[in-house]
Amino acid sequence: MSRHEGTLPFDEPVFSEPWQAEAFAMTVALHDKGLFSWSEWAEALSAEVKKPGAASDGHDYYEHWLAALEKLLAAKGVAGKSDVDALAAAWERAAHATPHGKPILLENDPGA
Repeated sequence: MSRHEGTLPFDEPVFSEPWQAEAFAMTVALHDKGLFSWSEWAEALSAEVKKPGAASDGHDYYEHWLAALEKLLAAKGVAGKSDVDALAAAWERAAHATPHGKPILLENDPGA
């Protein structure tokens, strides 16, 4: 029996970081709710990936994914950049204020 029998032909995970899976899932959920079409999404993501400075090996793909999602949220009036930045900062503060091994909760933000 070969080592790969019954497994996928590759051993690499689909996402290298949990936040990438979360960004992917949020995008699918927002599309399913009708916030944007797949063609709108493809256009937004393509614009980000084609920007100068993108890594030729694609290691920054999900950073572009996240930037495209943030821009679509702003364009649709759901959340502007300042809203997204403020929420990200609140989560960062909550993470630093949460004891090791405990779940990070937004209500742990000492700045709230």
